[in-house]
Amino acid sequence: MYIESYGMRWSVVESLPVVETIKYGGPDRDHQIEVYKESLRNLAAEGIHCICYNFMPVLDWARTDLFHDNPNGATNLYFNYAEFAYFDIYILKRPGAREEWAKFEIRNEKGEKIDRNVLAECDQLAKTMTPEKDHKLVENIVIKTQGFVSGNFSENDESPIQKFREFLDLYKGIDKKQLRENMKYFLEAIMPVCEEYNMNMCVHPDDPPIEILGLPRIVRTEEDIQWFLDAVPNKHNGLTFCAGSLSAGTYNNVVDLAKKFASHTHFVHLRSCHIFPNGNFTEASHLGGRADLIELCRIFEKENPELSMRVDHGMTFTDEPGGVFDESSHGHNAGYTLQGRMFALGQVQGILATVDRELGIEYKQPGFFD
Repeated sequence: MYIESYGMRWSVVESLPVVETIKYGGPDRDHQIEVYKESLRNLAAEGIHCICYNFMPVLDWARTDLFHDNPNGATNLYFNYAEFAYFDIYILKRPGAREEWAKFEIRNEKGEKIDRNVLAECDQLAKTMTPEKDHKLVENIVIKTQGFVSGNFSENDESPIQKFREFLDLYKGIDKKQLRENMKYFLEAIMPVCEEYNMNMCVHPDDPPIEILGLPRIVRTEEDIQWFLDAVPNKHNGLTFCAGSLSAGTYNNVVDLAKKFASHTHFVHLRSCHIFPNGNFTEASHLGGRADLIELCRIFEKENPELSMRVDHGMTFTDEPGGVFDESSHGHNAGYTLQGRMFALGQVQGILATVDRELGIEYKQPGFFD
């Protein structure tokens, strides 16, 4: 009632988390799936019929810097491969990490290998790191992101790295094929409830769309998306089209993916990434980057004008609590600042109003009189 009083409606739950035991196929998997089914029934009773979830093991979206400088004076979330490799090798001390990063390749949009030795950069970085910098990196990768996304970690954890290692251990022996089978098992189990209560399940792509920490990632590419749609061919099994996650992969043509999978998309995250020449990436303006949100809005509005879409991740402005001059404040979760997201919302509302006029669709801004 409160939401509706402002001319809006709660149409998507994001997220109804899939617990780790379902992902790695633990002994209580079936029990947890039954709990998930009950949650679906409860949400349906409240008139909510769209669920965004992910099937990323242990680590949800990951960034190495939560306040990376933009040319305009604001900051954005940022991912640096060398810093992530340092976290993996020197802080996490994961067995086999050094060997994996020695073979790691980054390719540009043409598929050409980028001339970059991530392991050498990582070892050079290790010479300048301090305990304070290590702590900051752990906060960025684990505490301030995974804490509010999955709830598996908190700022009160005394040994977050040891806890992180214990989660990784749960996936020993789980490769891409097995994780796919576990996702299929989960989806097949809940589809009867989705059919009965008209619940749409839409999986969020992996972010970043690369295999990291020795963990398989199964929603990164066009082939991955096609696989899970074919594995469980049900209209309620669909995609959260996160333009930001997909645009972080140079191998993904985001507009082409939108055209191909628009009919299987139940929910859209509108954001965009900029990839630097060395492969590192940052969140871009909602009017820029690789994703081309203007064209995506055209594609999705043509397919379904009722499709739920939202802005995702915004800039942090200097005068905002928790901003670049006030990192000690915790007035917002990483990437979800008030001013930054309102700025992005204004950009996207302008895009949608223009696109809808082009397409002859009536556009009504929520909460305003005509």
